[in-house]
Amino acid sequence: MAKKVAEQLVEMLVEAGVKRIYAVTGDSLNEVNDAVRRNGQIEWIHVRHEEAGAFAAGAEAQLNGLACCAGSSGPGHVHLINGLYDAHRSGAPVIAIASTEASFEFGTEHFQETNTIKLFDDCSCYNQIASTPQQFARMFQAGIQHAISRKGVAVVGLPGDVAAAPAEESMTAMQVFQTKAVVRPSDHELLLLADMLNNHQKITLYCGIGAAEAHDELIQLASLLHSPIGYTFRGKLEIQYANPYEVGMTGLLGMPSAYHSMHESDLLVLLGTDFPYTAFMPVKPKIVQIDIKAERLGRRAKVDLGLCGSIKDTLQALLPRVRQKTDDSFLKAQLELYQHVQKNMRAYVEDTGKHDAIHPEYVSTVIDELAADDAIFTVDTGMSCVWGARYIRATGRRVMMGSWNHGSMANAMPQAIGAALARPGQQVIAMCGDGGLTMLLGDLSTIVQYKLPIKIIVFNNRALGMVKLEMEVAGLPDWQTDMPNTDFAAIAQAMGIPGVTVHEPGQVRQVLEHAMTFDGPMLVNVLTDPNALAMPPKVEIEQMAGFAVSMSKLMLSGRMDDVLDTVKANYKHLREVL
Repeated sequence: MAKKVAEQLVEMLVEAGVKRIYAVTGDSLNEVNDAVRRNGQIEWIHVRHEEAGAFAAGAEAQLNGLACCAGSSGPGHVHLINGLYDAHRSGAPVIAIASTEASFEFGTEHFQETNTIKLFDDCSCYNQIASTPQQFARMFQAGIQHAISRKGVAVVGLPGDVAAAPAEESMTAMQVFQTKAVVRPSDHELLLLADMLNNHQKITLYCGIGAAEAHDELIQLASLLHSPIGYTFRGKLEIQYANPYEVGMTGLLGMPSAYHSMHESDLLVLLGTDFPYTAFMPVKPKIVQIDIKAERLGRRAKVDLGLCGSIKDTLQALLPRVRQKTDDSFLKAQLELYQHVQKNMRAYVEDTGKHDAIHPEYVSTVIDELAADDAIFTVDTGMSCVWGARYIRATGRRVMMGSWNHGSMANAMPQAIGAALARPGQQVIAMCGDGGLTMLLGDLSTIVQYKLPIKIIVFNNRALGMVKLEMEVAGLPDWQTDMPNTDFAAIAQAMGIPGVTVHEPGQVRQVLEHAMTFDGPMLVNVLTDPNALAMPPKVEIEQMAGFAVSMSKLMLSGRMDDVLDTVKANYKHLREVL
């Protein structure tokens, strides 16, 4: 019997190094499912929701270089969208198979028909649909090549009748080409950059994930310049470790030290970062930006010099041109401020909270202390991000993943699924918000089915915590942000995962120690303080005024207890601000 297109698809995935497909089978996807079964060299991971599958594939792609997910017909396509948006914006090489109704039904408003070209156009770097077997072979190779080379999502539409048709040999290449080019600015541009570095005294380096592979070169540059190093959340675990020049993060999740260092500089160098919050960018210093994607230059700040290049290649070529500075007074001042900030942060850890109001800062610190040196952390968007950003420390081997650019809720648990499958020898810890976990609860069953030893820590503050804070600083009383307490431990147990609820601060360490060493998945539901705030590194007078207005509105509406609880829970923050 002739080889089917579906079999050809599976063989091409195997050849490209893909280990599994995350999908919900059905209808037009059944031929691919059966081809996976018969091939035996690739897994079919039966997720309960296609969005979870796309999140998992995005996580695996970031760890291992390429991953695959699939959705069948219209509803499956739409379910994929959010996870694919996240993967694409995170630069994750993902190949997405969008199986469709039979090609002869196109344009008839057939049952479950969607226009895949329109649907996926905004979350992909390649997006085509094959109408013939010959088209498919060429398109699938091109799709994988795009995903790897452009670091994004490639979508290939596959009608059910084409999947079942006899495969045809492509007239072009079938294999995938892994390339790694040296990319750096021209010699003239490097001279301009070196002159700026040599002629300014107070220099801060601010680094993103694009500088991850240049850790040694970055430390060497900071040593020559006596410059503090700040970093984005996504770049933290790659930049922070073994770094005597670090001053932390800026931005909504950041610290006053990094904000201060950037604003007190006379030259700010942005390395491999597309940090989106322009309100935290200084306007006084000269700014240099270096990025592998030249289209990003100048879109976040008033950049004076923009250069295209990989950070590692650029710094290797730049370092011989940079002169050693002797004045380290600026660096010392910023490091002293950072030490002061770290001391203040310890205050939130030492006060562990009370019954059903455990301080999340303390929980995060215990997780950090107990986690393996090569643990993979996934963090939900919202308050879980704050605690992960501030209290999980880098070791040089740890990895942290989140919905960095798309900012989606519900990402941590499905990303942990992808991480656990991609790196079976490493500990995986999902730091989930109660709001985020609720969205995709069904895929706890996926964890059970594939026996993934994920540690799920739920920061259960019974609210949409970040949204609540956003409303308060805008002068609005929080409304419809509360979530009735859900017994996540009982839900986990019902689905086959051991679950424990922690009510008392004194229980935290013992329960987490048991979870970390437990042979298998475990869920720990920690009832954290719903009034814990995440203060940004710079508090604007408008924010203070808005917070005061929201508290006044709560008092006038009879919610005085809520006001008192908020003040009590955040007296340390208020002390710093006032």
